[in-house]
Amino acid sequence: MALYVLACLSVFGLTYLINMTMISIFYHRGLAHDAVTLPPWLRRFVATMGIWFTGLDPKAWVCMHRQHHKHSDGPRDPHSPVTSGIFGVLFAQLRSYKKTLVGLARKNPRYTIFVKDLDFDVNVLNRKGLWILPYFVHLGLALAIAIPTGLWALGACYFLGMMSHPLQGWIVNSFGHAIGGRNFDTPDNSRNNHLAAWLIVGEGFQNNHHRYPTSAKFSYTPLELDLGYGLCWTLERFGLLKIRRETLIPAFGEAPEHLPTRSVGKESARFRRESERAEAQAEEASETLSAPTP
Repeated sequence: MALYVLACLSVFGLTYLINMTMISIFYHRGLAHDAVTLPPWLRRFVATMGIWFTGLDPKAWVCMHRQHHKHSDGPRDPHSPVTSGIFGVLFAQLRSYKKTLVGLARKNPRYTIFVKDLDFDVNVLNRKGLWILPYFVHLGLALAIAIPTGLWALGACYFLGMMSHPLQGWIVNSFGHAIGGRNFDTPDNSRNNHLAAWLIVGEGFQNNHHRYPTSAKFSYTPLELDLGYGLCWTLERFGLLKIRRETLIPAFGEAPEHLPTRSVGKESARFRRESERAEAQAEEASETLSAPTP
């Protein structure tokens, strides 16, 4: 029994690590914020194959995440406990993800403005309506483990480790903006939730992240542990990415004024103006289409 439990925990840990590396390191710190630089071949792999490891389209994920930073905890935030409640965030993030996919597919400027720097399209699985295939693949692999051996818990651990992103996102997006301390005075309700950070490789340190979004390291105080930065450091040793050290969060107690304070990885004052203008144009176009014909 002890060996079986150990095997289940090992399988869950390995698949969870693969999933978290793809989402937290490659999607989030890499594509969304440019906090780490991926080699061209790995960037292409993430853009093409990331959905098979996560069930999430990388371009849509980045688009929705950048919307979250721009509208953090406001009416247009795709997933905020301030507007949806802690438990409502679980469904808000799913609805927003679907809307983002549709917006990108229709080239709606309200969405495309956030991902102008990404040189790849929405994944072919979403373009062809086959988004569910990764879930079936991993469910099939889980059943292939469980049925011949009778080790159903082992199969369940495989599937849950690989496809746990709805719960990961809910924990970070809800508790990371509702419960916890704050190291920095940001214009949102971002918090540093240690439990969320321990469970989800540092992602729970939302207040630190919203103050320094282009930092590959999310922890700031000596008591904060960012396992995701440890993954970045390890992957860098194998030549799989390069940490942008010039934008790292400052060491604890050091003056932060020399670091950039952008709200989104690729964002600048010009980016904000373009985004606001695109949103205004999209709203105007929508109003024109819905206006009654005289």
